[in-house]
Amino acid sequence: MKTVFVAGHRGMVGAAIVKQLEARNDVNLITRTRAELDLTNQSAVADFFASNDIDEVYLAAAKVGGIHANNTYPAEFIYENLMIEANIINAAHFNNVQKLLFLGSSCIYPKFAEQPMTETALLTGVLEETNEPYAIAKIAGIKLCESYNRQYGRDYRSVMPTNLYGPNDNFHPENSHVIPALLRRFHEAAQRGDSEVVAWGSGKPMREFLHVDDMAAASVHVMELDCETYQANTQPMLSHINVGTGEDCTIRELVETVAKVTGFNGNIVWDTTKPDGTPRKLMDVSRLHALGWKHTHDLESGLINAYKWFLDNQDNFRGL
Repeated sequence: MKTVFVAGHRGMVGAAIVKQLEARNDVNLITRTRAELDLTNQSAVADFFASNDIDEVYLAAAKVGGIHANNTYPAEFIYENLMIEANIINAAHFNNVQKLLFLGSSCIYPKFAEQPMTETALLTGVLEETNEPYAIAKIAGIKLCESYNRQYGRDYRSVMPTNLYGPNDNFHPENSHVIPALLRRFHEAAQRGDSEVVAWGSGKPMREFLHVDDMAAASVHVMELDCETYQANTQPMLSHINVGTGEDCTIRELVETVAKVTGFNGNIVWDTTKPDGTPRKLMDVSRLHALGWKHTHDLESGLINAYKWFLDNQDNFRGL
């Protein structure tokens, strides 16, 4: 029986990882709420690790948000994320935790990275301005893991997911990401019987989306690879692994699928005065496929699952 600490277990990814591990009979799970353990507090994190005999850590805790939040609070985004990862990784090392998995983000890659984005694109260009502080913190997390590996022989790994969605997502009408925002907007339009819904841009940009349960399964898969296999497919200073589907769709296809899933039968009007953003963001997941893992949810089945969770929990979002 191994003792596993999942940091950030109430977040979308952390909750999905907990669900994966709870199904096992060889895991003793440890979790702490923010009220119980402030991960930005170095002494509190050190005391926590010293008083618990932990074998593995999934570092899914982070301060996250959309473009508006990242633009409004850049100092908090870089400071809190740096503190969380530094405190946990350092405390894990000093308490002889040999295995740790750090969860990052696809925003670590340059704004104009060649598509699909390979792991080797890291640190080859300028980052997207709107979330640069968050991206810098995530890059630092990768390099923290690599540095402890190189100096102390630790087995600290990193995975970088593409755009995630699914249960426990944030369905706030202003602060959520594209899929939960669309699911809520089309659901409410269908309930009201609206004749049309306005979507931003041309619908031509392409995006990749991964269901959070697939992300959790990939995380556990990467964590449990034997050391020789992991090292044979990575490099000491380029050790992170992209996690995604390796497939993308147009925003138009996404919107039309959301309309189908939510039962909206009206017209979709495209407001082409609104910006499209980056034409394409796709992850190269050949490294992950070579390590024996592939996603299981296609977009429609994943959206059906996410929409069901929203319907089951929509009382929590009323008034927002």
